[in-house]
Amino acid sequence: MEFISTRGNVSNIGFIDAFMMGLGDDGGLLVPNEIPAVSPETLQKWQELSYQELVLEIFALFTNGEIPEQDLKALVNASYATFRHPEVTPVRKLKDDLYLLELFHGPTFAFKDIALQFMGQLYTYVAAKQNKKIHILGATSGDTGASAIEGVKGKKGIKICILHPHGKVSKVQELQMTTVQDDNVLNLSVDGNFDDCQRMIKDLFADLDFKASNHLAAINSINFVRIMAQTVYYFYAYFQVTKETEVKQVSFSVPTGNFGDIFAGYLAKRMGLPVDKLILATNENNILERFVLEGVYKPGDFRTTYSPSMDIQVASNFERYLYYVLGEDAAQIRFLMETFKSEGEIVITGEALAKVQAEFGAHGVLGQECLDTIKKYEAASGYLLDPHSACGVAAADKYETEGGLTISLATAHPAKFNEAIELCGIEQQFPEQISALFEKPQRQTRVDGSLESVVRELKAFYNGN
Repeated sequence: MEFISTRGNVSNIGFIDAFMMGLGDDGGLLVPNEIPAVSPETLQKWQELSYQELVLEIFALFTNGEIPEQDLKALVNASYATFRHPEVTPVRKLKDDLYLLELFHGPTFAFKDIALQFMGQLYTYVAAKQNKKIHILGATSGDTGASAIEGVKGKKGIKICILHPHGKVSKVQELQMTTVQDDNVLNLSVDGNFDDCQRMIKDLFADLDFKASNHLAAINSINFVRIMAQTVYYFYAYFQVTKETEVKQVSFSVPTGNFGDIFAGYLAKRMGLPVDKLILATNENNILERFVLEGVYKPGDFRTTYSPSMDIQVASNFERYLYYVLGEDAAQIRFLMETFKSEGEIVITGEALAKVQAEFGAHGVLGQECLDTIKKYEAASGYLLDPHSACGVAAADKYETEGGLTISLATAHPAKFNEAIELCGIEQQFPEQISALFEKPQRQTRVDGSLESVVRELKAFYNGN
């Protein structure tokens, strides 16, 4: 397998090179030149594997043998040794037709840990093997930053800078990033929103001279390895649920803002996982819901919500899905993305839109419905959902079908978003690791929303000043 760009001007690169490139040098997103097919016989063999064993089987389909088997096994085991649950991503039953996939048992209590703990290990491995500097640069709407920092803090040969929108992440998310005192970590608190941060990251990666001279590496889901790692838990959840039921096909409800997590589910389906519907759960920033329902991809007014990790208008991974739904036509993708850049809108119709609607459902969960869902499930079962997971469950309830079964993704621990939990009149107990954050000093640099200010801070950081 080799990797290519959705825009057609990067091709025939290997796994490690794709990992290090992050964003395609032509501005597109990297994808495998062929999606690997997993047969029903292979699915049956995989059903009894541990999470770590399943990771190795799926990763082997993408890594081309570039990492020796024993080295890859060591990286995977080190990545998931930090998780608090032996199954890594356990599944629990909420009601007869609804299961919850818990993705928050990693060190920062969010689903991003599942991919970013591995990516941190892999960056460390590449830095040592190739004796090179790696400067990780990313933007976060809250969870990516903490997970990425946790994966590489204090690591030799690596520096990491994370941009987050000032005042627009939860307090716990902010503390998880800014209480890290390692000198290889820089947090920039940017005046603006996540889309502003994300746009600057893409601009810097698109400047190939800046990217090369500053040894930039991507941690956001523009990096295909993020998607690859997240694909695993769709398979794992399917195996756990079908062991207990007669159902052979399931739907997944996925809270998403950047289209990365749900694209991983789409990739799993394309690989051969028996998935019925992928239900896309958003909040008031519902550009993706409108795309599924109407075929119109057009950012609206940015809204601050109870689920801040999904407060995103421009979804990084949307281009990957567009590439597949439009028949892997790189020339058309180049045209559409240039049109989007100039006109701020993409519209699809006809057979392409029908295909989108056959594969996806979508529901924009407004604030009160989010809070009501938290209260409803806490009262009924004693299970406390964080506001992002509640959006997923609310969307699953909307698409509930007779005889069907849905797995909804629980993407974060509720302690990360106590602001919303308090509005529900619920008092929760914080895990010890989160309570301790409030006693630690913070270290962050506030910058205005200009690219020039960010570049100035980056150059000082990379040059050791």
